[in-house]
Amino acid sequence: MRTTNDTTTAPAQSPALAARAVVVVAAGSGTRLGIGTAKAFVPVAGERMLVRALRTILTLPEPTIVVVVAPADRMDECRALVTEVAGAAGEYTTIVPGGADRHASVQAGLAALPDSVETVLVHDAARCLTPAAQFERVFDAVAAGLTVEADAHAIGVGVVPALPVTDTVKRVTGDVVVETVDRSALVGVQTPQGFPLAALRRAYAVAERAETDDAGVFQAAGGVVRTVPGDADAFKITTRWDLGRAEAVVAERAAGPLDLRVGLGVDVHAFDPAVPCRVGMLDFPGEPGLSGHSDGDAVAHAVCDALLSAGGLGDIGGRFGTADPRFAGASGDVFVRGAVALLQDAGLEPVRVTVQVIGNRPRIGARRDEMQDALAAAVGAPVAVSGTTTDGLGFTGRGEGLTAIATALVRSR
Repeated sequence: MRTTNDTTTAPAQSPALAARAVVVVAAGSGTRLGIGTAKAFVPVAGERMLVRALRTILTLPEPTIVVVVAPADRMDECRALVTEVAGAAGEYTTIVPGGADRHASVQAGLAALPDSVETVLVHDAARCLTPAAQFERVFDAVAAGLTVEADAHAIGVGVVPALPVTDTVKRVTGDVVVETVDRSALVGVQTPQGFPLAALRRAYAVAERAETDDAGVFQAAGGVVRTVPGDADAFKITTRWDLGRAEAVVAERAAGPLDLRVGLGVDVHAFDPAVPCRVGMLDFPGEPGLSGHSDGDAVAHAVCDALLSAGGLGDIGGRFGTADPRFAGASGDVFVRGAVALLQDAGLEPVRVTVQVIGNRPRIGARRDEMQDALAAAVGAPVAVSGTTTDGLGFTGRGEGLTAIATALVRSR
């Protein structure tokens, strides 16, 4: 790790004065992952775990020294990766070879830190999707523990992020369940785990055995360990299933939040025996048609209105009015496809449409699938159609006309 001698002009930027550090443990073999390479170098959605872990740490707002504990046989490769990711912050980073086990690797990372560091976080590179906010929570909690520590001789307070245990936990002997364990007092812990540096060094120095995590080492030496809320995305990638889960999380993050919008469309037409019957883009020979400037297809018109409503694009009358001779006698397909084109111009696309047809005739049950297919072809998304009557009530019950109510769901493209 490089340091600067010019501490007078830019002390806040000098690694020699940084009070915070993160030791990234990346020396694991990844045997359980079964890919045949050190785990930290396995790609997640095209980017190695170590790279993803480092990029998050480098977004922290305060100057933070980073020590990467790498496999001893991949030092050059790790150095190149860290240099590429760190860029201008490279002077805050260093790489050291790992030891025979995690305990020895963490000790190697701690030994590489300058004495200016007050708080150190130890983080597993395999938890490469851990959000930056979790690092900040742990840093803040360790700092608070240092501030309120009354006993100057106490080893200090360690901090671990934790999540409640949600599964029922059983104690077993072999394959026999002995008892149910009260899970209300149980948590699952994650990394980064944070400590006062001097205290953690002493804890590792006097440790009589390796523990499963740094908090175990710290607590065995007399330290107090507290928890802060963890994050579901900070899970450890251990198996191929975990790797698939991580790639799904990356894909979801890249897609960003869904921008979903809902629209409602209603259309009503009176029957006119003098014109052909066209409903839901299908012809119904022998049935009275629907009056209108176009083909009177109340179902298609309701779908059009619902799409326009979802996009905040007005309504069918404003967009395809009766004053425009182009739409005289036009089929419902013209209006639906026109609405879809307007959505596309606005950066939106249909997700799904549902239509309720209200009337005594024509009977649509036998042709529901055909109608759904015809409408879906124009919408470019699934369309569900259902039909009902009003039990003889109102103008639809008297057979005077037909009503269609449509709901459309659209999203940003």
